[in-house]
Amino acid sequence: MDTLFEAWAGEPCLNKVPISANGSNRRYYRIEGATHKCMAAVNGDVRENEAFIYYAREMKARGLRVPEIYAVSEDKTMYLQQDLGDTTLYAHLTARRQSGENIEEEIRTIYRRVLSDLVLFQTRCRDLDFSKAYPRSDFDRQSVQWDLNYFKYFFLKLAYIPFNEQYLEDDFNRFIDYILDEDCSYFLYRDFQARNIMIASDGELYYIDFQGGRRGAAQYDVASLLYSAKSEIPDHLRAELLDYYIGQLSQYVEFDKEAFRSKFYGYVLVRMMQAMGAYGYRGFFEKKDYFVRSIPLAVANLRNILNSNTFPIDIPELQNVWNAITKHEDFQPKDDKLNVKIFSFSYRKGIPPDKSGNGGGFVFDCRALPNPGRYEQYKHICGKDKPVIDFLQEKPEVADFLEHVKGIVCPAVENYIERGFSSLMVSFGCTGGQHRSVYCAEQMAKYLREHYNCRVVLRHIEQG
Repeated sequence: MDTLFEAWAGEPCLNKVPISANGSNRRYYRIEGATHKCMAAVNGDVRENEAFIYYAREMKARGLRVPEIYAVSEDKTMYLQQDLGDTTLYAHLTARRQSGENIEEEIRTIYRRVLSDLVLFQTRCRDLDFSKAYPRSDFDRQSVQWDLNYFKYFFLKLAYIPFNEQYLEDDFNRFIDYILDEDCSYFLYRDFQARNIMIASDGELYYIDFQGGRRGAAQYDVASLLYSAKSEIPDHLRAELLDYYIGQLSQYVEFDKEAFRSKFYGYVLVRMMQAMGAYGYRGFFEKKDYFVRSIPLAVANLRNILNSNTFPIDIPELQNVWNAITKHEDFQPKDDKLNVKIFSFSYRKGIPPDKSGNGGGFVFDCRALPNPGRYEQYKHICGKDKPVIDFLQEKPEVADFLEHVKGIVCPAVENYIERGFSSLMVSFGCTGGQHRSVYCAEQMAKYLREHYNCRVVLRHIEQG
């Protein structure tokens, strides 16, 4: 890195500071010499780097405000680019909101500028060489399928949203047919949102992170911008800004405005599902708290879209999944009451992940307790059924176990309530997640509901 900087700047590197990148595997550094400074990007994925560098140079030549590429390493795993500062549009608007002022007019003004620029990206870049796109030249059926599978495997499954896999796949295919019946020849930026828009020191807006760009429908990027989970744009302003964008685009191309609108909300949902997949992967799987905290905001957007739009296609399983997400206890707006989430689970399938972003809580192993599952008469029922309850209540070691659990959990509940904490997770595991863990989870939930002013959410994972 120092060698590349010196070759470009003609002077040694005097300071090198790593810059965080929440949702990226790339590493960034701010590098300074005596008279030069730049940003360095380090990424082992050469094809992704090649796409970014090609797009950046072509966009710059077309008069679009993107970072200038200064130098590229011989192996193409590192490049130096223009330093645009630290202020993203997201960070700027977040700070303004925290001031307590009404900033709706400021949002309107800035987003109009952004949407005008988006039209230029979409229309001026239609003739790029998309053979250089990464990982795919078009936002086509395969691209959409990848996004929907991302949503299915990293959000639905990790959040324990029930679905019939075959029915859902059938609905995915119908939904893809619906949204791709559209002009898909625009430049699709792919991740066009406020975190990828920089406000330079002169007040100009610059655009970054376009390496995933490809050909596609114009609606996708508008949906990404206006319905980003943390954009916090009021719905009436979203509608106004969509009108403004359509007016801007119509100055460059002819298109059916009503047909454009009818497909727009389908693309909003595709983008939401892709984002939820990312939140699930980065949040549930990689345990990054920022992404977990984005989920209730995305769910609120989803709820608003479903309440105000219908689609002329038959997608019952997908509708069921969307509705289940909007009703999921973990994704509701938070209040000041402590939420105690109690799970039963099977050790064969693994300990449940903590969706709150707090890293997990108590896990109690019930496998040392007497097992009703060894007896034929109990094999097809669970710990909520009276014969199993009677069996376990007759065993003094089960009652002793639960008393010890209460002695550990209850002081924590009292402490969390006193300190104003919002979430506590308590999990009970046994071999199959059917008998002992279910019974203990039921008893713990009942006790907490009777003795504490907290919200108790009980979920038996293996019992659905």
